[in-house]
Amino acid sequence: MKKRLLSLTLVSTIGAGAALADVDATAVTDLNLRAGPSPAQPVIDVIPNAGAVSIQGCIEASSWCEVSYNGTQGWAYGDYLAASTDAGSVRVIENRSAMNVPTVTYEYSEADTVDAGGTITPLADSYVGPIDPVQSEVVYVRDNPMDPYYLDGEVVTGATLPEVVDLRTVPDSEYRYAYVNGVPVLVEPAERRVVYIVR
Repeated sequence: MKKRLLSLTLVSTIGAGAALADVDATAVTDLNLRAGPSPAQPVIDVIPNAGAVSIQGCIEASSWCEVSYNGTQGWAYGDYLAASTDAGSVRVIENRSAMNVPTVTYEYSEADTVDAGGTITPLADSYVGPIDPVQSEVVYVRDNPMDPYYLDGEVVTGATLPEVVDLRTVPDSEYRYAYVNGVPVLVEPAERRVVYIVR
């Protein structure tokens, strides 16, 4: 495995000599904590729905944020992080300027590059949550791996997969499966919605 170079630099400040404070947030769904800001980076932990994180900063032209979760440093997809404000709970990425979220940079390596054949459509606010799969479905998906598709965005329950992702049949199941961004998922085929992440 190639070594990845990580170079973080804070590029915004509140004032001369002032340090930016971390921003407290919570995950709006079970969310992968990755070793770097790319779907090609390994998952090092999972932030549970409503799990608290401390955001050190987000990449300016990206939705990836460097976070600390239970003492573990990693990267989470900011579209699925929310913070409390005077206006209520808001998505961090859409409101990062108003919330003074620091901007960080990351030196990408070849290992971070993905040939994204499409974009994962984020989950709708009305999504009710994952299914409770039959154990045989989970075993089948684990025992029958396939080449992963790497897409822009992060794979979470409720997200919709683009047509470029080939969905394979799970015997005796209404669901299909795929490996997306290195993670096996069960998918409702009509809407192509991720209904369960096999961990």
